[in-house]
Amino acid sequence: MQPDRNSYFQRFGFCERQIATPPPSNLGLVVVIPCFNEPDLIGSLESLRNCDRPACAVEVIVVLNSSAKSSETARLQNQQTLQEVRPWMAVHSDPRLAFHLLHFPNLPPKQAGVGLARKIGMDEAARRFDDTGNGEGVMVGFDADCRCERNYLSCIERHFGGHPSSPGCSIYFEHPLDTSPEIAEAIVAYELHLRYYVQALRFAGFPYAHHTIGSSMAVRAEIYQKQGGMNKRQAGEDFYFLHKITPLGGFTDLTETTVFPSPRPSDRVPFGTGKAVRGCLRGERILTYPLTAFLDLKQFFQHLPNLYRVRDNFGGELPLTFPEAIRGFFKPEAFASAVKEISQNTSSELAFRKRFFHWFDAFQTMKFLHYARDHFYGAKDVAEESRQLLRLKFGALVEAPMWELLRIYRDLDRKA
Repeated sequence: MQPDRNSYFQRFGFCERQIATPPPSNLGLVVVIPCFNEPDLIGSLESLRNCDRPACAVEVIVVLNSSAKSSETARLQNQQTLQEVRPWMAVHSDPRLAFHLLHFPNLPPKQAGVGLARKIGMDEAARRFDDTGNGEGVMVGFDADCRCERNYLSCIERHFGGHPSSPGCSIYFEHPLDTSPEIAEAIVAYELHLRYYVQALRFAGFPYAHHTIGSSMAVRAEIYQKQGGMNKRQAGEDFYFLHKITPLGGFTDLTETTVFPSPRPSDRVPFGTGKAVRGCLRGERILTYPLTAFLDLKQFFQHLPNLYRVRDNFGGELPLTFPEAIRGFFKPEAFASAVKEISQNTSSELAFRKRFFHWFDAFQTMKFLHYARDHFYGAKDVAEESRQLLRLKFGALVEAPMWELLRIYRDLDRKA
């Protein structure tokens, strides 16, 4: 059942409708691109235009944005982008692949950022799908410095057609490594950190372990509205958004195509790829979460059947045989209260487990990893932790350089 057309926008909308032209009746995909201080937006658009066309119509919505307090340099770049892209879109739009440019030059400084820009574009995409009555339409996240394989659009259409129950998906990505040796070294370490994190969560038994990258994600329009849409966070908006979607069940990984995010250094957001590469170029090491913390989680998750059996008499204290980091993280009274609430609302072990992971979700998991890192184990070398995880998964220590470790982890993600 499709959500009421107006209720979402009344509760969560930021602005009024931006595109007056009616969408094509067979609109199936809308790609949303936030753009701030980007010198080569047209390169990103060309990459999409060169894709094999899917059977459905596709629209691309670019949200060119800045805040009232953006630097003069950023404003000048946005103005140059505006002057270049408008005529390009006018020439290259057609009924099967249309381009739209939304310009927001003076967003509120406290809200301006990638989250709000994505939200403006995705809300507009939701309106487009509302107009066609297609709640199953797919909204795709992309970035203004990304490239993609030629089969990108057709693969997304085919993926959602083949997974009719999937609310959304994470799309396989690889950072280009054909850059300067310094940037290549940095991006290899950072991408290995991202892949190690997801694989370690899966090894621990966390059920919602997927990459959460704004330029490599897609979600159905109806689900987008039902889950309250995109947030306005100035960084990490993708993590918070997708972890509202993954617990719905059926979330998938699309691995038959590839997005190529830019590996360049950047200071536009307080964390993420650009900041990590920039820090590495200044001599900072890219570290990761300790594998021991994931092993603590694995022991904790394996205890859930026992927790279900004693749920009605559980006082909140975990066994002394549990790792100290786990016992220190959970306050007994609060933990007992959570278990009681979960128990009262479930009637089987499977339902108990599902509701438990709605409570101990990706945010709680991340909090624990930070707690274990900061109070017990410390941050670790990404190559060494990645090797140790491979040893646990496959029974042999892989003595390989970091770029070879990344290749192995890319293969693991391809087989997700």
